[in-house]
Amino acid sequence: MYFSSFPTIPYDSVGNGDFKMVTNLLKRVAIRSKVKSNVLVFDTYDVKEGETPEIIADKLYDDPQLHWVILMMNDITDRYHQWPMNNNQFLTHINDKYDNPQGTHHYEINQVSGDTTIKIDIGTDNTSHPTATLITNWNYEEERQDDIRKIRLLDARYIEDFVAEFEEMMGESLL
Repeated sequence: MYFSSFPTIPYDSVGNGDFKMVTNLLKRVAIRSKVKSNVLVFDTYDVKEGETPEIIADKLYDDPQLHWVILMMNDITDRYHQWPMNNNQFLTHINDKYDNPQGTHHYEINQVSGDTTIKIDIGTDNTSHPTATLITNWNYEEERQDDIRKIRLLDARYIEDFVAEFEEMMGESLL
């Protein structure tokens, strides 16, 4: 469904003058900023363990093929690194990335003026801030997963209009 809206272009992959019509995978459209900032058309959602964009699209829109809407709404272009991992993937990722998952990733201190709930990464040396909080590699990766677990979902009432506008915008392309 997603790629069916993409324009086709003539392409000669060998350079021998034998052009074939191929889908232009480089074509992109963006969601209008006023749509992205309109909180009335979105719901916030925490992705649950093992949920995929297809599962969420099926639950919300009754169509798993609309998974691309969820990815697009959240500016996700790499679902392997920008989508929450399940527990097994997380453990594999941690063990592949770090020799010591409980090792020091960095230290944090609270901002002292303005919003004091904001954490400041002071690096891996806490000599000048002995009371800084130690953040382990595990803590860092777990917090990152918690952050990407929070997504925005387009209200189901607007899905038909959104898909129609996407298809129209893709059809307006010169390439």
